[in-house]
Amino acid sequence: MTKHPRKPSKPLLRHDNAPIQSRPIRKRNPAQPQLPFDPMPDRIEPALAKLVTRPPAGDDWGWEVKWDGYRLHVHIEQGGVRILTRGGYDWTDRFPAIAEAARALGPTTMIIDGEAVILDEHGRSAFGLLQQSLGASGNKPGTFASPAILYAFDLLYLDGHDLRAVEYRSRRHLLEDVLDGQKGAIQISEEIDADPAILLEEARRHGLEGIVGKKGDSIYRSERSGDWVKLKCIQSEAFLIVGYELSSSAGGGFGSLLLAAYRGSELAYVGSVGTGFKERDVLQLRKLMDKLPWKRKQPPVPYNGSRKVAWIQPTLIADIEYRAWTNDNRLRHAAYKGLRDRPDNADVYCFPA
Repeated sequence: MTKHPRKPSKPLLRHDNAPIQSRPIRKRNPAQPQLPFDPMPDRIEPALAKLVTRPPAGDDWGWEVKWDGYRLHVHIEQGGVRILTRGGYDWTDRFPAIAEAARALGPTTMIIDGEAVILDEHGRSAFGLLQQSLGASGNKPGTFASPAILYAFDLLYLDGHDLRAVEYRSRRHLLEDVLDGQKGAIQISEEIDADPAILLEEARRHGLEGIVGKKGDSIYRSERSGDWVKLKCIQSEAFLIVGYELSSSAGGGFGSLLLAAYRGSELAYVGSVGTGFKERDVLQLRKLMDKLPWKRKQPPVPYNGSRKVAWIQPTLIADIEYRAWTNDNRLRHAAYKGLRDRPDNADVYCFPA
């Protein structure tokens, strides 16, 4: 069979000495779908865990240790790193080790949700040690720099994609990929594959605060929705300091702190705390209370006790550990753990409606 000669292909060059030119670029068809791109949120209100007394039914829950520290969102952006507290305050200068570890994760842009902690000699998160590293409450951010580490447990944004509408189990897998092998100031908060009732008992045996469970198919909701739950080994909550009992000692401290919680929009007296203080705590707290803008002659809460009390503006928030509530809504066996900074937007306890 006779082969016909092939037609000569078009030359790459228009002219012998002309430069190579590509095909002209056509305008994009407006009907063609574009790849989605989500701008990074400036701030996200955190999802909160609901306190429950027993684990929820079902197998679609991830369980991890409940850390006792400061809730943080770490924003890794093109312009740098921002570390925001739960209340939206920029505490990047207060956590230099976490900030440095976050910069090392770049240039990927992301928002990591986690808890800043300092561990004691037994590997347990200790809120008192964290407070000591940050200095006394009332100091300006940047005055103290903490060597705290971040236990990360969620990923809210990654390289142009807002992940809040993505199910938790997928967000968790992405976070594990991002932090694969990280053992420095940012680490993964490990999920533990165990029956939550057994896990809670183990947490209690090791002196941990409790455990947290997250529903696998849940999206990220900035509220206390029940998609995240917490079970506590030790009861602890935040209460407002409304006064202090005058001390007969010459040390210039106080005998105990008087505490209040919210009942609706009003404050209710819940008792006092006189243990858990170190000598330094007492002196620092007395100085802070004496610096408040004004003191009150009348209590800011209904009170019929006979103690000699100096009533103060309900501004300072104390973390209190306790065993139980009495029938008249007073704390039993209360112990002081530390102060919560107002910018941290700590939840002051509110009685159920």
